[in-house]
Amino acid sequence: MTFYLGIDFGTSGARAIAIDDNKAIVADARIDFNAQTCETWREGLWELLDRIPLDIRQNLRSIAVNGTSATVLLCDEKGNSVSEPLLYNDSRGKAVAEAVRSIVPERHPALSATSSFSKLIWFRHHFNLSPDTYFLHQADWLSFLLHGKLGISDYHNALKLGYDPETGQYPHWLNVETPKLPHILEPGTSIDLVTSEISQRFHISPHCRICAGTTDSIAAFLASGASSPGEAVTSLGSTLVLKLLSTTRIDAARYGIYSHRLGNLWLAGGASNTGGAVLKQFFSEVELQRLSAKLPTSESPLDYYPLCQPGERFPVSDPHLSPRLEPKPDDSVAFLHGLLDSMARIEARGYALLQELGASPLVQVYTAGGGAKNQAWTALRQRRLGVPVMVSVQTEAAYGTAMLSQRNALLF
Repeated sequence: MTFYLGIDFGTSGARAIAIDDNKAIVADARIDFNAQTCETWREGLWELLDRIPLDIRQNLRSIAVNGTSATVLLCDEKGNSVSEPLLYNDSRGKAVAEAVRSIVPERHPALSATSSFSKLIWFRHHFNLSPDTYFLHQADWLSFLLHGKLGISDYHNALKLGYDPETGQYPHWLNVETPKLPHILEPGTSIDLVTSEISQRFHISPHCRICAGTTDSIAAFLASGASSPGEAVTSLGSTLVLKLLSTTRIDAARYGIYSHRLGNLWLAGGASNTGGAVLKQFFSEVELQRLSAKLPTSESPLDYYPLCQPGERFPVSDPHLSPRLEPKPDDSVAFLHGLLDSMARIEARGYALLQELGASPLVQVYTAGGGAKNQAWTALRQRRLGVPVMVSVQTEAAYGTAMLSQRNALLF
């Protein structure tokens, strides 16, 4: 029996999941972070490997790592970090926004203050960089610790650096000699065998291959099992995130829409500021469960736009859009019904917009996140969407990353 390991480094901790040839989970380990530093990442990676049972480590065929999108660092030619990591939500790129806008084409995903490219420019303004300095994403550096080849990334992590996954090249405007930018591979591509040092230290099979990784959000999509055009995943967490598999690439920055390449398909999506965070302003978890059991599945007469604060990204792009939460009925069931049905309306509008812009027709929606457990909400959403809606069997990013590593291993 051979096994495949996926490792997920998220916003507050890390998780490793090993699967067998039938995609069944055979081992699972997780840790929490007290702080996000290169040292805690390294120690976390070692701890996760230690927690995988010995018989599975000895028969690992491949490993892949995902990290949070646009979490980056600088390191020297030996792979030692020479900067603190800038995390996914670090917005100090605002300080170099003018310089970024002078380089990046209008409406490109790299324009964001939290993009990898903005952080690259911030590093160049604040560090005295040598020609041997490397710019890497979190997943790149963690994978390097396992395979020993410095300066390799994947086109999911590199999208917000400016890399074009359609042409397979960095754009002409990304003319940066220092620091060194990573060489880009397709996610899941075999980079090299695990180093002999790691193999001996953790008793991992010396024939185990380390594969190019991905981002945590793409890994979570892969975990759902969606694989055909028209299949989509809605993540019902604090916010509402939509991702639709399409034969056509959709990029519309004015709506907060961009596409990741997924093999021969494109994963188009956007994120709304509505979601579970709004619900928590009004209801406890216990109240949500109690009231949801009483919800009707019919359309609510209340027309809300549930937001915690002004500003929306998708499907309406308006930084000044005000929350619409009135009128508020005295009946808590009616109020919750109005909130959930309004969120379902926003979700349906989001998928409709993706299709209007040329994405493949929606045929099925998988659901991830805490809201996936709310059956009443699912019924409201299915009514609005007009396609089957189901809970993803697997939602863990580490599982999706294990599947990514398995897909590559089966090619050998």
